[in-house]
Amino acid sequence: MKIKQFEYKPLAHYSYAVISDGKMAVIDPERNPEQYYAFAKANNAEIEAIIETHPHADFVSSHLEIHKKTRAIIYNSEKLGADYPHNTFDEGDSIQLGSVKLKAINTPGHSPDSITIVATEDQETALFTGDTLFIGDVGRPDLREKSGNTKAKRKELAEMMYETITNKFNDLPDDALVYPAHGAGSLCGKNMSDASSSTLGNERMSNWAFKKQSKEEFMNTILDGQPFIPHYFGFDVDTNKVGADDLKPSIDKIPFSENAISEGLIVDMRDEETFKKGHLEGSFNIQAVSDNAKFETWLGSIIKPEDTFTLVIDSKENKDAMLHRVAKIGYEKLLNKVITISDENLETTEKLNLEDFKNNSDKYTIVDIRNNSEVEEGKFFDSAISHPLNELRDTANEIPTDKPIVVHCAGGYRSAAGSSILQKKLNGVTVYDLSDNIKEFK
Repeated sequence: MKIKQFEYKPLAHYSYAVISDGKMAVIDPERNPEQYYAFAKANNAEIEAIIETHPHADFVSSHLEIHKKTRAIIYNSEKLGADYPHNTFDEGDSIQLGSVKLKAINTPGHSPDSITIVATEDQETALFTGDTLFIGDVGRPDLREKSGNTKAKRKELAEMMYETITNKFNDLPDDALVYPAHGAGSLCGKNMSDASSSTLGNERMSNWAFKKQSKEEFMNTILDGQPFIPHYFGFDVDTNKVGADDLKPSIDKIPFSENAISEGLIVDMRDEETFKKGHLEGSFNIQAVSDNAKFETWLGSIIKPEDTFTLVIDSKENKDAMLHRVAKIGYEKLLNKVITISDENLETTEKLNLEDFKNNSDKYTIVDIRNNSEVEEGKFFDSAISHPLNELRDTANEIPTDKPIVVHCAGGYRSAAGSSILQKKLNGVTVYDLSDNIKEFK
C-alpha cells in the first residue's frame, strides 16, 4: 500500500492518495485536482475511487471534477445527502483497491455524516479520519446545525463524538497509522498538533479525547473555547454537497484589467506597507503575501457569501495564483473582476505617532480585534474595546468616534485588515494600525 499525503498549508488541509496494483483512491481532495492526476501518472495508476469523509466546511473539494474526468466513483455516507453521482459508503461497506481493502466506519461528531476510512493490507492498517480524529484533538461539533439529510445541534454532535471516540476505534490496532484531514492552524479544531500523522496507540495515550472521563466532562471540554465560525463555512458545505464547478473554466471567465479603478466592495491582497502608501478608497487589506498567510480564511471570514467583490493584486504575474487561492473556498463565484491599480488618486493610511500613543493612550479609542478566546486570556490595554475581526464589518458602528482609533491584534496581520475596514466604515474618523508595534506592549 502506497500512501501519499498532500498538504495545502494556508488551510492546514491534508488530502491523500492510496495506490495498490495500479489502482488509486483519492481521499478528501482539494479544489485543484492536477496534483492527483500527476501522482497517478507518475505511478502508472488509474484513479478509480474518490472518497469524501464528510462535506467539508473550510475548503471546496474537487471530487466531482475528478469524477467527470476519470469516471472514478465518488463514495460518501448516505447521511450526507449528496446531490452528485455517488455510491454510499457506510459501516459494513468496503472497496477493494488492488490488494488493499478500504472499509468505512461511521464516526459522527464533527458532523452527523462523518466517516473514517480503514485501509488494510496484510498486517498494515491506516486510518483516514477526516475531521473526526486529529493529532492531539478531535473535530469541533459546532460548525453546522444541519448537514445533508440530518439535523443535529452542537450538544447532540458532541455526544455523538463522545460515543465515536469511546466505541468506534476499539477494535483497531495501536500501530494503525492515523491520517487526519487537517493539522494545526485549521479552524476545524482548537488544539491540533503540528504533526501531520500519528498512530492510534499514540493518540490513545496522549490525545485528551481518549482519556478516561465522563460524557459530561468530554462534552464540556469539546464545546468550550472553540474558534469562531467564518462566514464561508456553510457556503462551502452547500457547495460540496452539490459538487463544485470545474476549476479552470470557473477562474478563466473572471475579467482582468490593469491600472484600473473600482467601486463597491474591494479586497486588496498586497502587503500592508504597500497598501498603506496608496490604495483604492474603501479597500479591505487582506494580505496574501506568502503561502502561509491565512488569506483564504480571512477572505471567507470578512467577505460574506452574499457579497460580490473586486480583487486588487500586486502584479499581472500573480493573477492565476490569486484566482486559485480565491477558488480554494469557492469565492470565485463572488468575484466581479481582478485588477491592478495605478499610482494615481489613491487613499493613504496615516501612520500612528507611537511616542504620543505610549504617553497619551487615553486620547485614543483602542480596538482589540483578536478573537474572544484570546481577549479572555488577557488584554494588552485595559481600556481596549473588543471587536473580533470576523465581526467587525457588522459591529464597526458601535465603536465610539469621538477620538482617533487605534486598532491592534496580536502580530499585525489582522490589524492591517481591521484598520482598513474601519477606514471604510467610519467616515471622518482617523484610524491607525498599531501593527507590529504591539510587540513593544507585550
